[in-house]
Amino acid sequence: MSTDPAIDTELLDTPADPAQGDYAAGAMVQIGQVPKAVAKDDRVELMGMSMEDLRTFAVDVLEEKPFRGKQLFKWIYGKLETDFDVMTDMSKPVRAKLKAIAKISRLAPAEVHRSTDGTIKFLWELRDGLKVESVLIPEVKRLTLCISSQVGCAMGCDFCVTAKGGFTRNLDKSEILGQIVQAQTYAADERRISNIVLMGMGEPLLNLDNVIESMETAQESDGLGLSHRKITLSTIGLIPQLEELGKRSRINLAVSLHGTTNENRSAIMPINDKYDIEQLVAALKRFPLPTRKMITIEYILLRDINDDVADAHRLAKLLRGMKAKVNLIPYNDNPFTEYRRPRDKDILAYQETLMSYGIHTVTRLNRGGDIAAACGQLGGYKQQHPRKRTKGASAPPEETA
Repeated sequence: MSTDPAIDTELLDTPADPAQGDYAAGAMVQIGQVPKAVAKDDRVELMGMSMEDLRTFAVDVLEEKPFRGKQLFKWIYGKLETDFDVMTDMSKPVRAKLKAIAKISRLAPAEVHRSTDGTIKFLWELRDGLKVESVLIPEVKRLTLCISSQVGCAMGCDFCVTAKGGFTRNLDKSEILGQIVQAQTYAADERRISNIVLMGMGEPLLNLDNVIESMETAQESDGLGLSHRKITLSTIGLIPQLEELGKRSRINLAVSLHGTTNENRSAIMPINDKYDIEQLVAALKRFPLPTRKMITIEYILLRDINDDVADAHRLAKLLRGMKAKVNLIPYNDNPFTEYRRPRDKDILAYQETLMSYGIHTVTRLNRGGDIAAACGQLGGYKQQHPRKRTKGASAPPEETA
């Protein structure tokens, strides 16, 4: 596989910055950053195209047979190639034309942080200078990549670091699939990424078309070859988009609930004022589930807020009649909020209470906490959304990785 010298990453692998103490996030861009001007480039971007898109491109633009599109698909997503000269199953004239009119872009890795547990956190720079994060999580039987769907997030969940920076824009298909292709090059021992979780920056259902189409492309056997059973989309529960997802995709669904009363959930998740718990639960019970699939209920446990046994009993009652399992997520402490991780005894009591109802319940292992790659920590340290400064305040200093 060729490597574009413009994004050689050897010198970008950096350990956690000790100056950041317990919160060792990769440095995000400075507060007040705006997208930079993008140089004009009339070449057609092939990264992000589906098999059908590439077949159409082969016929309409290359003036070749449709099978050229399939060849391109295999090179882009199967062999992770960017250099047209390497694609020797195509004639020299075809390759020359491709070099003149097309490109296969890569995300630029602005920073790469490695955890002591093997987790790798990436800070990708996009074509307009904005940045997003994704996290590669190695386990014995699988290699999971957590990817972003937006630059920032508009949902405003009070406990979430990403939300503190606000929303900038959606990612396009090349940027969503680009995270997978680029992260694959960092996998140890040539392991293939086996699982994708859309649990990074952003609300995936607010970028529904690009997310669904990207995940369909990721499932093609001639490319990344991921199974729909190994792809999970996590949402806070936007009901109209949730219903659309159920009609258009077979990927797994995870829903961030985090509260068992409307008062408590609204206090930490403003979306509950629009779609309350009763509406959300009803929508989840209607959600079309293939055989043997269940909805994952994600539940962040916040100390002295939603971590007591009474809350666990309420959650169990809400889930009656729903094909669901529960993923408990003890809060990952960070300096951007006042929320704190529950006591271990309270986490255990909460899990045991749910299990007493026969609900399959697991407590998520904290991975990558030393590099701020754990759940709810992405997008921290520096934010990308412009904020008003108080009069006379100076810009924050640049941080080093």
